[in-house]
Amino acid sequence: MKKTYFCVLSVFLFLSCTSDKDDTEYQNIPIEYQVPSNFPSLAYNMADNPLTEKGFELGKKIFYDGRLASDGVVSCGFCHIQEDAFTHHGHTFSHGVGDGVGVRNAPPIQNMAYQTQFFWDGAADHIELLSMAPISNELEMNGNIIDIINMMKNDSAYKKLYKQAFTNGEINSENMLKALAQFMTVLTSSNSRFDKYRRNELGGALTAQELAGYAVFNQKCASCHETDIFTDNSFRNNGLPINPSINDKGRYRVTGLDEDKYKFKVPSLRNIEKTAPYMHDGRFYTLDAVLDHYDSGVTQTQNLDPSLQHTGALGIPLSSSEKAQLIAFLKTLTDNEFLSNPKFAEF
Repeated sequence: MKKTYFCVLSVFLFLSCTSDKDDTEYQNIPIEYQVPSNFPSLAYNMADNPLTEKGFELGKKIFYDGRLASDGVVSCGFCHIQEDAFTHHGHTFSHGVGDGVGVRNAPPIQNMAYQTQFFWDGAADHIELLSMAPISNELEMNGNIIDIINMMKNDSAYKKLYKQAFTNGEINSENMLKALAQFMTVLTSSNSRFDKYRRNELGGALTAQELAGYAVFNQKCASCHETDIFTDNSFRNNGLPINPSINDKGRYRVTGLDEDKYKFKVPSLRNIEKTAPYMHDGRFYTLDAVLDHYDSGVTQTQNLDPSLQHTGALGIPLSSSEKAQLIAFLKTLTDNEFLSNPKFAEF
């Protein structure tokens, strides 16, 4: 197990000391990112986009700027709210410009640098590319990249930040996406009670019920929700009855392969207590409903995952006590430091 761990608050000691120097004297301060000792290795190679104080600050400004949208209101942060693990809590489908409504539930933004595919269908495979999809989607932000770059070039705050954040100082789409990637990389959730339990830290005690839930989880859930990131980054059909009004074919929309029909990305379970509603289409509003689905609601649809198919039965059999234990365990994954850290909040 790695010896270092990442503490969100300590990393941001860099950010608490803002310089009053002018642009010519200002030195951009690197952010030393340390992988939490209970986490797998990073998937994102930051060599070409090293984290810096001003890169993070620029990415944060862009993330919360409604001017990227055609209506001047809907920012990235509009659908990704910090206290809800950067999800659009309470909305089955996310709402965008002009009250446009999509067909999928907004996934959380957390631990993105450990993932290899993004969105429910894996339409983006790089953290520096994923932001373009919601920015340009007509039902989400409906932004125009040329207009966005021109807006930034005429904004004094942006001109100063780009100059400080990047060696070439250019205001362009490449640097915009790199800054957003820096912001999202730092959005690391790694200080839940479960994490402290795994690292044998103060505050990491789990109750007997929570430990029993962890045992059930390892036996019945961990094959898909792997590692302490709680996803294997794969795409699977988990037996949801198909909604005929939408007929979302999931990963198939990206690959065009029949074997990918109705497969969706396995989501991380971190902060799951705060991210309802659940599933790609937000059909379940409680964790009880999710577990009931796996216990007795799985249907035989095309490409149903083999792990949910058994002789004479479908799904994952769960007793009432096992469900209660699982929910108790899942709540230990709530990271209140992450959900309330002011460094991640809108200016």
